[in-house]
Amino acid sequence: MLFYRAALPLSRKTLTFVSGIIRRHEISIGSPWRKLNPGQQALPVLVYLRKGETFAEVAAGFGVGTSTAWRYVNETVALLAARAPKLRMAVRDAVKAGCAYVVLDGTLIPVDRVAADRPFYSGKHRKHGMNPQVIASPDGDILWVSGALPGSVHDKKAEWIWGVLAELEVAGLVTLADKGYQGSTYAKIPDRGKNKPESQKQANKAHARLRSPGERANAQLKTAQDLADSPQAPLLPWRAGQLAKAIHVLQIREANAG
Repeated sequence: MLFYRAALPLSRKTLTFVSGIIRRHEISIGSPWRKLNPGQQALPVLVYLRKGETFAEVAAGFGVGTSTAWRYVNETVALLAARAPKLRMAVRDAVKAGCAYVVLDGTLIPVDRVAADRPFYSGKHRKHGMNPQVIASPDGDILWVSGALPGSVHDKKAEWIWGVLAELEVAGLVTLADKGYQGSTYAKIPDRGKNKPESQKQANKAHARLRSPGERANAQLKTAQDLADSPQAPLLPWRAGQLAKAIHVLQIREANAG
């Protein structure tokens, strides 16, 4: 096997942040010794999350077994996900930041399921996955990520389960969404139907222009989808939501470090 040096586009502050989380966790559970210290454990986790390498590749690169790499990554992802912003706090912060509006959208993180697992199958995307809801700013920054529901759950039902639009309405935040939220009494969605008058067509175009930067926030979760799409690293349903939240927490830390 050949080895090479590689750069990771993350700051030293982010590594220190993750190392501190691991160190405090080890103390709390009384874990006296591990092959990698907290700093050394944090680095392969960041490699996994940022570059999408498989557990086998991460393990080989850091001189540990594949099962050890799996355990380190899953432990740290859970610790990071627990620090993700809660819905009410995220909405409050958006109001304080003076967001003119927010964008609500759902995405699909593919998971390792078979054809018999119908609850996980998304007819829209034609693949098995989990559906997290995402609130984004007009600039495309992720403000909040929900837990993940089975891919068969429609976006409108998913937001209702998490109480997203109800919270946004209470805060008075203008919310733009796509046609997947048809039936909402609060979110601004495009007009539907054929042969629309010109005024509605122009309104839909304006709506799409305003919504597109926010919808690109879902692309920031592409790392999670890359991991899921890798045949060597299938993603289990229960991990999809944690992974998305962990990536969001890292993005917040990188923004603060910058």
